[in-house]
Amino acid sequence: MMNEKIAVKDFWNESSCGEVLYLKGEDEIEAFNHQSTMRYKLEPYILTFANFASAANKKVLEIGVGLGADHQKFAEAGANLTGIDLTDKAISHTKRRFSIFGLNSALHVGDAENLSFADESFDIVYSWGVIHHSPDTPKVVEQIFRVLKQGGEARIMIYHTRSIVGYMLWLRYGLFRLNPFVTLREIYDKYLESPGTKAYTIKEAKQMFAQFSTVQITTTLTHADLLTSDAGQRHRGKLLLIAKKLFPRAIIRHLMPGHGLFMMIKATK
Repeated sequence: MMNEKIAVKDFWNESSCGEVLYLKGEDEIEAFNHQSTMRYKLEPYILTFANFASAANKKVLEIGVGLGADHQKFAEAGANLTGIDLTDKAISHTKRRFSIFGLNSALHVGDAENLSFADESFDIVYSWGVIHHSPDTPKVVEQIFRVLKQGGEARIMIYHTRSIVGYMLWLRYGLFRLNPFVTLREIYDKYLESPGTKAYTIKEAKQMFAQFSTVQITTTLTHADLLTSDAGQRHRGKLLLIAKKLFPRAIIRHLMPGHGLFMMIKATK
């Protein structure tokens, strides 16, 4: 399992959540602002789900700060903020971002499977698209539960197994390679993002968060499910360009609205 974690760390150290796509230009303020603008343009549902304003004067932990856009929103909302990431690069980017904008957070490299915080330390634990990369995601959920205060809330996005993204990857790496019996679990593990990436059904997510007193789960079609963006680090080529032109987005929105990649979980301790 240690080798798996090293592979995940190496992958995200190579490109910290879109830095190649969005951190452009010599002006750092402009670059970070551009990254934030693009992030919320591509994924506008983050703003509602994260509910940054609700974090004012609360102790908040973000697991997987990435380039720090969401972390900045929590800080600007007045949160008492802590952030961890598995990679040195993400922490470096976010520290630089906070220095430029005059914001404060306790930022450090950390392992979500082994959080260093005392029991019942935080009012909110937030993580967007991170913990499904951990070799032991259920252990991360246990740690989140442990460090949350009684009545505190986890706001977590993980990948949804039954997604358009998963089906497209299965077509490309399964059916088109004459391997129709490959499972979606194997597809996500090998072809989505970092090695060992996982996705979960709603039933599996409910089981994973069963120790919480309340659990609310929603899914949403994403820019990746609808092929409306250039985001993504591993999948390029003529086949994708053709698919983007021919993709039946209106039909998918109408017939398959519950087959989005992002599964958003709000769980109260």
